[in-house]
Amino acid sequence: MFKKVSTLFVVAALLGGTVAINHSLAAAKKAPKKVVYKNCTEARKAGVTPIYKGQPGYSLKLDRDKDGIACE
Repeated sequence: MFKKVSTLFVVAALLGGTVAINHSLAAAKKAPKKVVYKNCTEARKAGVTPIYKGQPGYSLKLDRDKDGIACE
């Protein structure tokens, strides 16, 4: 792949153009998968409790008192 990308840059430079590369595929590989727990029992069995707002698996559905900490 590196060879293809570098060749593309050389050709674009020779033609005086610009090259835009789509990095969405690489970003998708690095992005964490969405985690959804049906209930706190399932989250506890996975060993991820408590779950703080912003962490994978957090949802308001699991946060009874809406304080940003689910399954406490």
